[in-house]
Amino acid sequence: MRMSDLVAQYIMQMLDEQNGSAEIQRNELAGNLGCVPSQINYVITSRFTPEQGYIVESRRGGGGYIRISRVKMDRGTAIMHIINSVGATLEKATAEVMLNNMLQRNMLQLQSAKLIAAALSDRTLSQVEQDKRDTVRADLFKNMLLIIE
Repeated sequence: MRMSDLVAQYIMQMLDEQNGSAEIQRNELAGNLGCVPSQINYVITSRFTPEQGYIVESRRGGGGYIRISRVKMDRGTAIMHIINSVGATLEKATAEVMLNNMLQRNMLQLQSAKLIAAALSDRTLSQVEQDKRDTVRADLFKNMLLIIE
């Protein structure tokens, strides 16, 4: 498992144990996990975004912290939030992160996530010109999310 996955998993566990809100001291967490503090920043900025249902607050300085809170919203609102956060293009890796987040939040069933991932794969889109794949992927993803139950 990659270090970024371990960091994200650790933070998710903290959120689960603390009712959806966790305070993290970046240097302390990096020391506990055996990584550099910038790795913590990367994970937080890429996996705990408002589009993915999180609010991140930080305070710098000696007693500084990063507070991550999971936004509580119903499934339909959350899905519309995700659809609205997808721009005109969507990279494969970003789509995979979004699908994984949706699985973790029980917004999708595993079979649906696998079908969506297959439809968005580079293999499926191989007949689409390389410079247009991310645009097609974004349109597919948004339309698929609109019809899932």
